[in-house]
Amino acid sequence: YKKSARVVGDVIGKYHPHGDSAVYDTIVRMAQPFSLRYMLVDGQGNFGSIDGDSAAAMRYTEIRLAKIA
Repeated sequence: YKKSARVVGDVIGKYHPHGDSAVYDTIVRMAQPFSLRYMLVDGQGNFGSIDGDSAAAMRYTEIRLAKIA
């Protein structure tokens, strides 16, 4: 696993220089088992709930690509 903040920083630096919130929100959505049919990101930490609880800040979560991705 790698810190989400590091992955977001790499994406902003290389591909999407318009702010970190859009990138992190997309990562969170890909890590939620209730958002997509298949989870594309395997995450550790608080990525929100189906009841509307928001995800933890990116400095508290870790991610890696799921096997399906």
